[in-house]
Amino acid sequence: MPLVRVLVSGMGGLIGSALAGSLLSDGHEVVRLRRGAAPGAGAGTGVVAWDPGAGTIDGAALEGFDAVVHLAGAGIGDRRWSDERKREILESRTRGTSLLSGALAGVDRRPAVLVSASAIGIYGDRGDERLTEESPPGDDFMARVCREWEAATEPAAAAGIRVVTLRSGLVLAGHGGALARMVPPFRLGLGGRTGSGRQWTSWISLPDEVGVIRHAITEAAVVGPLNAVSPSPVTNRELTSTLARVLRRPSWLPTPLPALYARYGRELVEGLLLVSQRVEPEKLISTGYRLRHPDLEPALRAVLDRPA
Repeated sequence: MPLVRVLVSGMGGLIGSALAGSLLSDGHEVVRLRRGAAPGAGAGTGVVAWDPGAGTIDGAALEGFDAVVHLAGAGIGDRRWSDERKREILESRTRGTSLLSGALAGVDRRPAVLVSASAIGIYGDRGDERLTEESPPGDDFMARVCREWEAATEPAAAAGIRVVTLRSGLVLAGHGGALARMVPPFRLGLGGRTGSGRQWTSWISLPDEVGVIRHAITEAAVVGPLNAVSPSPVTNRELTSTLARVLRRPSWLPTPLPALYARYGRELVEGLLLVSQRVEPEKLISTGYRLRHPDLEPALRAVLDRPA
């Protein structure tokens, strides 16, 4: 990968921080798109200012990037989905993406590529159906969020920027995200399947998520939706039993759904934990990316530092 200058939003998050570390370690220049930075802070400080809520961005500081990776957005699984929270989830994605895309379209020296986050939630609850980038979207809340999120990149695409919408699955990491929240009860021997356990989970290790983003930056053949998942989706029962085996703990107690409903609300639990999404990385494989962790158990052992 030739040395590049990359602007990253959401760099404080799990994926953004890992991506920035990977790029910096290889000698690339990484600049942070950060809320509240002073205008003009992109010059020599590694920061570009924006405020999606106010609709402001330091357009002059956007000149001359080779790539932009847009990962910012409110968390989806940390609190129940009230009407206000759902609006925040949607608008934190659509407003920021529209603002950034429009600003990039207006600069003289535009980036070659915009990699903008999305999620496999766009497909909705699809049972055992095998899903590729060509599959139609679903119609639940997360599917609607993802559709509008991806559509907000249109100004950049219309300006000739190669746009990749990164449809990520469950990102496995030992120090953050959903897996890190699952591990403590499993360590206590209290982990188990959620619901029937028959729902499909499409996943990717954090090192591969970073690798896929870097692949999307450099590979000109990658355009449009890109499923960032392993080629080996598993059922929830397989996911939880494999995690228990890696941690050397039993896995016979199903997760108590009433407790989850009480804490997070039925809509969030059903929309994130009980949906079935059997997603295949068709475009990823066809454009030459080779996953470091194509299979679940080695991936879990790698991210949790649990050798066989």
